[in-house]
Amino acid sequence: MSSINNSKQGSWFVTADSPRPTLVMNSEKVRRILYIEDHADTRELVTLLLAQKSYEVITGSTIESGVALAGAQDFDLYLLDSWLPDGSGLELCKQIRQFDKTTPILFYSAAAYAKDSDLALKCGAQAYLVKPSQPSELCDLVNDLIKRSGQTGRRPRTCLSCGAQTSPQQA
Repeated sequence: MSSINNSKQGSWFVTADSPRPTLVMNSEKVRRILYIEDHADTRELVTLLLAQKSYEVITGSTIESGVALAGAQDFDLYLLDSWLPDGSGLELCKQIRQFDKTTPILFYSAAAYAKDSDLALKCGAQAYLVKPSQPSELCDLVNDLIKRSGQTGRRPRTCLSCGAQTSPQQA
């Protein structure tokens, strides 16, 4: 289990396999990010960076964990890698868009061709950032996407079997 306390900022660090997350909160709403990345070092580095900016970061490393986490919890942003051990981040993006049409999706990937970003945007992502990048560039883009979306961390959910939407209070 990995955890970080940043009492100055009020943040938490949680991983999909953490049995008991560590939490330090301030009075401001904590923005939640689901980060799906298969490289443990990159996942930890980006999680630490975003935690320092007062984001709660939940992580996973596969499409399967990404769909399970995204379907079970509310997030302000999805941060996805393009290459995952069980398939493409594009497939994960498409699956998330089946039940969450509004939460911004940012691809953070080493796939640097224009066609890679074009495909991500066609699959429902709002932005694509090639890594490595400056830490400030990633943080600024995350912040901008969340602010522009007006996300509250509570979204209507679409039932995968029937297509009906439920309000966050019903979910």
